[in-house]
Amino acid sequence: MNKVKVVVAGFRGRMGSEALRMIEKHDDLELVAGLDMDNAGQKVKDISGLPDFDATIYTDINQCLQDVQADVLIDLTTPEVGYLHTKTAIEYGVRPVVGTTGFTSEQLEELTDLAEERGVGAVIAPNFAIGAVLMMEFSKWAAKYFPDVEIIEKHHDQKLDAPSGTAVKTAELIKEERQSKQQGHPDEKETIPGARGADVDGMHIHSVRLPGLVAHQEVIFGGPGENLTIKHDSFHRESFMSGIKLSIDHVMKLDILVYGLENLLE
Repeated sequence: MNKVKVVVAGFRGRMGSEALRMIEKHDDLELVAGLDMDNAGQKVKDISGLPDFDATIYTDINQCLQDVQADVLIDLTTPEVGYLHTKTAIEYGVRPVVGTTGFTSEQLEELTDLAEERGVGAVIAPNFAIGAVLMMEFSKWAAKYFPDVEIIEKHHDQKLDAPSGTAVKTAELIKEERQSKQQGHPDEKETIPGARGADVDGMHIHSVRLPGLVAHQEVIFGGPGENLTIKHDSFHRESFMSGIKLSIDHVMKLDILVYGLENLLE
């Protein structure tokens, strides 16, 4: 069996360490390196609490991809670092699988063009949980019939971007089906700025950040005499691993960038 050789960026984080455990469970995957802000030259197994991998830790992605033969880069870092890692990986012919959110539309366009130019597959997913992707798809369908909608997304208090990539992606999908409209009373006034949340094409997105949360979202549709709520909860980061594995399997066959896990589901 030819194993897929994987580099993980952000492997000491809560998502990244879970990705290491996912790799450990699959015989068709091999961790060949880790990318970190510190610990250059050490082995992943030297870091307390992580699986017993003999892979070397790098702080510089260029040095890493020059030294090791890699097929896939899993990036679970921050928007700024993730963008740099994704671009660099594509330039080296390494296929990125990216769960980092917060990329700008200009960055996504640039990365899409670069992947197509180089013929390198890439997957960027605002959410790797299969249930979350289905929640987004169901919301898109419901928007045909319920154009009045608000999104409430809730995450742990260490998340850096707001609204979440999942909420932004959900709004984008809804916009494809929903006729643009400004919701609420035309004379509505915020007595405290921001009380109504972010406004996206007339929809409102509300972000909650609290300890104890992982990743949760409600999409609430309103109609005459009824409400429809589509909800998804990730209680543990293990919920994202099936989507990452699915993305690795697919990215090996791609020669373009795919944005959104829903595009990989049959």
